[in-house]
Amino acid sequence: MKKIISAILAVALLALSVFTLASCKPDNDGVPTLTVAFSPDFAPMEFVDASQTGDDKYVGFDILLIYYIAKELGMKVELKPMSFDAVLMAVETGAVDLGVSGFSWTPDRAETYLISDWYKAGENETEQTIIVSKENAGKYTTADSFKGLKVGAQTASLQDVLAKEQLPGATIQNYKNLNDAYLALINGQIDALAVAKGNGDAFISEEGKVDFAGFDFVVDDLYKNNVILLNKSDSDLLAKVNAALDKAKAANLYDSWYEACTVLAGISTLDESGYDDNGNYIGEGGLEGTGTVTDEDAALKVPYLKFLNEYKNQED
Repeated sequence: MKKIISAILAVALLALSVFTLASCKPDNDGVPTLTVAFSPDFAPMEFVDASQTGDDKYVGFDILLIYYIAKELGMKVELKPMSFDAVLMAVETGAVDLGVSGFSWTPDRAETYLISDWYKAGENETEQTIIVSKENAGKYTTADSFKGLKVGAQTASLQDVLAKEQLPGATIQNYKNLNDAYLALINGQIDALAVAKGNGDAFISEEGKVDFAGFDFVVDDLYKNNVILLNKSDSDLLAKVNAALDKAKAANLYDSWYEACTVLAGISTLDESGYDDNGNYIGEGGLEGTGTVTDEDAALKVPYLKFLNEYKNQED
C-alpha cells in the first residue's frame, strides 16, 4: 500500500510562490500554455507517483481532466503544485489560469472566482465524512458526540466549512496539507479528521490505523460535485472550459476516469505526501523517482496511463 511519509512542512511566504507563476504564456512554438494550480495530497483526485519524475509524478482524476481540457483548447499544460490554500490565492491573483483541486462550490468562492460547470468524480467525492483512529470506529454517530473533541480539516476546504457549520461543540483544527492532518490523527494530536469519503477510503487503506467515525455531514446539493476555479477576469476561458466539460460529460468519461484512479490510489509506489507552496516535494529525504514498480503495480497503472497518454497527445 502507499506509504505515508512523516515530514515537517516548511511553508515559504505565499507571495514568493505567486510571483514565480506565469499565466497563459506562449511556448517557443507559439502554442499557448495553460497554467494549472493544484494540491497533490488528495487521492484519488490528485496525488504523487514517487516512482516517476517531472510532471509524470502527478497523477489522479484531476490530472486527467487538466490534460483533457488542455487538449480540447489546443494548449499545452504547465502544472503548478502547491498547498490547497495557495491554489486559491494563485487563482484569485491571476497567477495561474485554473485551480483544479477537487473544489466544491461555496458561496464565498462564488463571490471571489469565476466557477465552472460541475464535473462529477464518483459518488465517494460527493459524500463528506469523518475518520478516526481504528479503536474509535463507529463511536461518533451524531454531531453532539464530537463535543469537546479536536476535529481536523484542510484549510479553506468544503470539509472545513461543513465541520464549522455542523459540529458546533468541536474545536476545528486547520491544516494546509492533508497528510499533516492524517499524521496528527494517528499521533493523537486531533481526535478526528473531516474528509471526502474517497479520500477517507485512501487513508483507511494506508496502514489500517484509521476508520470511519460513523457520522456523515449533511451536504447541500449546491456543494455536491466538483468545479474549476478561474480568475474573475477570465470569462472567455471559462466558456471554453465549460465546453470541454460538456464534451467530457456527453462522452461519459468521468466514471471510467474515477475507476482507473481509484485503482491507481492503491498502488504501493504512490503516496499523498504532497508539495509545499514552492512546489517542493514533501517526502522521504526530498527524493523523487526512487520508488520500485512491481509487475503488479505496472499492470494496475495501465487503465490510467491509457487515458493520460491519449489526452497528452496534442497532435489529434
